[in-house]
Amino acid sequence: MIATPLTPETKEFIDESVLRSLPNHAYLINIARGGVVDESALIKALTEGWIAGAALDTVNSEPLPPESPLWSLPNIFITPHTSGHSPKSKQRSIALFIDNLKRYQAGQPLRNVVDKEAGY
Repeated sequence: MIATPLTPETKEFIDESVLRSLPNHAYLINIARGGVVDESALIKALTEGWIAGAALDTVNSEPLPPESPLWSLPNIFITPHTSGHSPKSKQRSIALFIDNLKRYQAGQPLRNVVDKEAGY
């Protein structure tokens, strides 16, 4: 299961060597960013049976082009990059905003501050 931000350190972090190290019954699940996975290595791993399959909620190029070989693989599930959403997403976002507004007004540290240098 991949759930990491895409940074210079994580770009194509899941490469051929990582995929070859997985047991052949493993499934790769990516709910992070497409660039974390070396897509050509993943296609090779899936077609040559290094791993059993993959579930991708994100890919390198979105929307995934019709000519992508990922569409024709029988051992892959592709979803429309919506794994971060739930019926409570809006409610949680509003609650975070209100909490941060109160913190800002009180001069307190904010929650979930983006670190631009880290890339997330």
